[in-house]
Amino acid sequence: MGADDKLQNSGEDLQGKAKEAAGKLTDNEQLEAEGKGDQAKSDIKQAAEKVKDAFKH
Repeated sequence: MGADDKLQNSGEDLQGKAKEAAGKLTDNEQLEAEGKGDQAKSDIKQAAEKVKDAFKH
């Protein structure tokens, strides 16, 4: 996994956490769900990168 990919995935995860927290604070279920979705996408991307790295070695 490249450093750029790690940073991008971490950024997406942090944005998702921020959206989820903002949704909870404002009682906005849609924003909270978007945040959870962003975090899930980031997790999937990280897992895919780990698989690619495993096959490189």
